[in-house]
Amino acid sequence: MSDPVDILLVEDDPGDVRLALAVLRAIDMAGHIVVANDGEEALDFLNSYGRFSKRAPGHPALILLDLKMPRMDGFDLLQQLKSDAELKLVPVVALTSSGEARDIERAYDLGVNGYVMKGISFGDYGSMLKSLIAYWVKVNERPSATARGESLPPTKARSGIVRRAADLADIAFPRPALG
Repeated sequence: MSDPVDILLVEDDPGDVRLALAVLRAIDMAGHIVVANDGEEALDFLNSYGRFSKRAPGHPALILLDLKMPRMDGFDLLQQLKSDAELKLVPVVALTSSGEARDIERAYDLGVNGYVMKGISFGDYGSMLKSLIAYWVKVNERPSATARGESLPPTKARSGIVRRAADLADIAFPRPALG
């Protein structure tokens, strides 16, 4: 068994994977992420199939999803996730290079929870990922835990974790001086 996963990154571009992992290492979250290279591999992870058959039970707190991938693209995966009674509760943020209006509209029509473009500087990318993780992984209350009868620690009790991640990200990705 392994530790629970907070983030499932579904990304086919090795450069984008390395960049995301560098940011996550800087905010001490790299040990809580699994990378799937396309939609089929993501479904294998979420359903504990194949190489993921012995993974810790449960679903990630967040799925970061590229939309343009081989085999099964992000749109097809999103459609399957949002049509599944359990998986539809997992927040999905499209993290993609496409800024086309039709892609944005299609993603939201399929139930994406957020849409973020990748084409930004490394510092801005780090700040953006920090913000996404702070909200979706550390702060957001998900119905799945309460639906199973589990109780979550109050958000206030988790605020130290959020502050720690934010402090680490501020050190790794300082904000540019306004001037």
